[in-house]
Amino acid sequence: MPGVMLPPFPDDVPKHPLLVVDYQLVKAGDSAEIDKLWDAATKLGFWYLKDHDADAEVHAMFQMGKETMQLPLDEKMKYEQGDEGSNFGYKAAGASAVDSAGTVDSVEFINVAKDDALAYPSVVHRTYPQTVNARIQSTVKPFTLKAIDICNTLIGALNDRLGLPHGKLNELHCIDKPSFCQSRCTKNPPARGVPADKPALGQHTDYGSLSFLHNRLGGLQVMPPGTSEWCYIEASAAPDGQPLPGHAICNVGDALALFSGGILRSNLHRVVAPPGAQAAHERWSLVYFHRPHNGVPLAALARDSAMIADAVAAAAEPGKYSTGETADAWLMRRVRMRRTKNMTGPDAWRQGLGTEHDVRAQTAVAREVPAY
Repeated sequence: MPGVMLPPFPDDVPKHPLLVVDYQLVKAGDSAEIDKLWDAATKLGFWYLKDHDADAEVHAMFQMGKETMQLPLDEKMKYEQGDEGSNFGYKAAGASAVDSAGTVDSVEFINVAKDDALAYPSVVHRTYPQTVNARIQSTVKPFTLKAIDICNTLIGALNDRLGLPHGKLNELHCIDKPSFCQSRCTKNPPARGVPADKPALGQHTDYGSLSFLHNRLGGLQVMPPGTSEWCYIEASAAPDGQPLPGHAICNVGDALALFSGGILRSNLHRVVAPPGAQAAHERWSLVYFHRPHNGVPLAALARDSAMIADAVAAAAEPGKYSTGETADAWLMRRVRMRRTKNMTGPDAWRQGLGTEHDVRAQTAVAREVPAY
């Protein structure tokens, strides 16, 4: 947790380097820095983001998470997400599966909807524990607004490189429309003695457009394109608990991959026990998930960009870039089919897949959705 002296990230584990993107330069329209962002988003789909100026908000969110996780379990369970695909509220450890065999996860987290944070004290989706309510105005709302601004700036830069009409992608992430955008604070217990390759959070691609992540300790792994090897993303803990002071980890999610016809990469990743001496400590993370507003069809924007149209035409399976699902249906299906209660076998696991596999996850016929 913040303020605790944490062991350094070990040197004897497989690591994958990330490009470091300067947010302030991207915001200023620096073409060389936007080139670097484009390179990261189209190759691995992950990068470090520095100079985002959100450290104070991040620290406060971790404090909110700590206060919430210290509540008695029966109190937290009053705000449990349930098994129908809702992604807001509390998720207890063991409530979701990490593989097709139904192995349960080890993380607990609290998800706070963007809509609830901005509308408080009005309720849009659901209520939250008092530890969240007490900090919505002072902590959750400021973090949410800053994360939205950061994500929209990055998406705007990628939008223009994709040859889309200016602001097209941002129009699909309207702050004033209901969505599954959310902040999540996650706690994983110490993992001393846990096998290094046992997932705490199973392999997946992210459901939405862009993730703005802050890790405490290592454990995040990616599978680089064209390989079958898991590599750590380094989290080199500084005395204040920051993996890399002033740096976040950003990654592309399924929605941007689909909108771009696969040009932007939503890469497979997972969370395992922190490596080396770090395994003896609690692992905390904070992420803002930036997602399209509800009702947006998840399909390539080929009508709006010649680059995207060419990418879809050249794809081995061009049909996978027209999913037949809206952003909210995509997320709810995937969340629902990862819940332990709904994990009835390998077919249920397949129904929870996103863009990480070429074969469509759904067994039902996809319904018609309007073009945007």
